[in-house]
Amino acid sequence: MTMPVMEPDLDAAVLEDWARAIDEGPFSSLCWGERIAFDNPDNLTLLGALAAWTHRVRLLTTVIVPQLHDPVMLAKALSTGDMLCGGRLTVGIGVGGRLEDYHAVGADPATQTIRGMADRVAAMRKVWAGEKLTESVLPVGPAPVQPGGPPLFIGSIGPKTIRSAAAWADGLAGTTLDLDAAKQNELFDVARDAWAQAGRPKPHLVTSFWFAFGPPEQARAQVHRHLRRYMNWIPAEYVDAMAPMTGWAGSEDELLAVLRKFEGIGTDEVQLIPTSSDVDQLRRAADVAAQL
Repeated sequence: MTMPVMEPDLDAAVLEDWARAIDEGPFSSLCWGERIAFDNPDNLTLLGALAAWTHRVRLLTTVIVPQLHDPVMLAKALSTGDMLCGGRLTVGIGVGGRLEDYHAVGADPATQTIRGMADRVAAMRKVWAGEKLTESVLPVGPAPVQPGGPPLFIGSIGPKTIRSAAAWADGLAGTTLDLDAAKQNELFDVARDAWAQAGRPKPHLVTSFWFAFGPPEQARAQVHRHLRRYMNWIPAEYVDAMAPMTGWAGSEDELLAVLRKFEGIGTDEVQLIPTSSDVDQLRRAADVAAQL
């Protein structure tokens, strides 16, 4: 389950209620995304709060963009988060799809590449391995609870990025806009083959999609409102055109059928993305997840 971090009018009470409810189960992971030029909570600050508010569920960034951060400070922040949550952290990373976020922090847009991301991953791995990067007396700490650092999932919907990440990533943090399981399985096959060729253990296969419960028209309108707000860097007419076919809207039985479909192609985990901060939407999703 994803936190409603892209919804308006959030406060600490709403975020804590969601985090504690997700932790109560039956969800396997609690996820949250990163944006800069938006009014969502800061990714790394929220990590500290989520570590304190939860005790069971894995914490998963979906996704953080390393090029928007100093890699040493990012590695230090993430290893601190791993320590605070007792080794429950998984880090989803990606190149990011919004140049405005790069501009907002003064990051070089030329680094918005697979190579730019991989270079920063390599630097973070050195920090987590306890290697000294300078002639400092001590290396950068604290050491992560998980040896070698948190697992890394590559956030991508493209084969090229997936193949390039096979050498260092532990899994795939993908997304599906149209809920086409066959198309998603084609990407999973790319990952399975790439990891096998790299001599790596099989990847953890994850996809995600937006959801809304309610009568069909009302639920679809909820998804549409969310997409209009979240995808504010895309011309509104394009968002309006894609909204009727993007994400899922409907009843509990219908969501269960969709999840079974993705289970059938070997998906290890589906991350649901809320389109409302109403905790009733979370509880209804929990009832569905409990049947899997």
